[in-house]
Amino acid sequence: MSDSPIPTVDLRPWLSGDAKMRAALAVTVDRALRSAGFLLVTGHGVEPGLRAGIRSAARAFFLLPAEVKQRYAARVGGRGWLGPGAEANGYAEGTETPPDLKESLTFATDEPFEDPVVNAEWYAPNVWPAEVPELRGLCEEYLRRMAALEKELLSLLGCALGLGTDFFSRHMDHPTYGFNINWYPGTEVVGEPRPGQYRIGPHTDFGTVTILDRQAGKGGLQVYTDESGWADAPYDPAAFTVNIGDLLARWTGDRWRSGRHRVLPPPVDAPAEELMSLVYFGECTPGTLVESVPAPVGRVAYPPVDSHVYLREKLDSIAVDRLPGPVTDG
Repeated sequence: MSDSPIPTVDLRPWLSGDAKMRAALAVTVDRALRSAGFLLVTGHGVEPGLRAGIRSAARAFFLLPAEVKQRYAARVGGRGWLGPGAEANGYAEGTETPPDLKESLTFATDEPFEDPVVNAEWYAPNVWPAEVPELRGLCEEYLRRMAALEKELLSLLGCALGLGTDFFSRHMDHPTYGFNINWYPGTEVVGEPRPGQYRIGPHTDFGTVTILDRQAGKGGLQVYTDESGWADAPYDPAAFTVNIGDLLARWTGDRWRSGRHRVLPPPVDAPAEELMSLVYFGECTPGTLVESVPAPVGRVAYPPVDSHVYLREKLDSIAVDRLPGPVTDG
């Protein structure tokens, strides 16, 4: 751990430490989430080889001809391939920015719900590219690990608020989630960036916690804080970058801030730079009533909201152009 606004938190004391160690960790987490809304998390136990395998298989897909990838085209919030120009994350802040300079493979909740209404809105089979058959098994294992890690993090966050380890995690019986593999190629693929264009425009995430596995780069992640403005996010190859989403910030009555961030365009002095991120967007069980934690823990008393009505509105806000057909996922 450190005194940085975005500290590195070793999860091992939480998983196997005594009460004093767990309490100290909770204090560090609370402090960090009040300022930047971000943490670096080590001691998570997810092997580097699994992450590298996903990147290798996904890159083989992204390098396929556009007409092949088009067979898997999806809309924002769906399952499949989001091609160039599909998303503009700055829209979520009400800013009309050029589309984000990326492509994505997007997957989500893979188990149907008992409620047919919820099922119609939030479940559809994932679409796995036949051209890279190894991707499915790697991603399914990774998503199992992410679901377990998310629940552990939410237990830690409940403790950090002094509300008990199950305050958030009890709403994780059958959660939805999103998983994007974001490919950020160089200018030879995306062209020269337009004014105000980013690999991902300035935004906050929408759900509970986001767990990001990223690569270091000049055109990489920046985080906004009131004290420093925009600054490069600290990087540790062993760590996941974890940030709070809008839903959880609202749940805490804005005690914790939803971490505002962006991904810079390809740098002028390294235009061929290519990066890839694995992004797990944690959510909760559909129908969860999210009520702001009251004072003195919370700061703002928002009206109660259905978690997934809220999430759907957020997802719809960043689509540049919608493909025809029903909404299939968050």
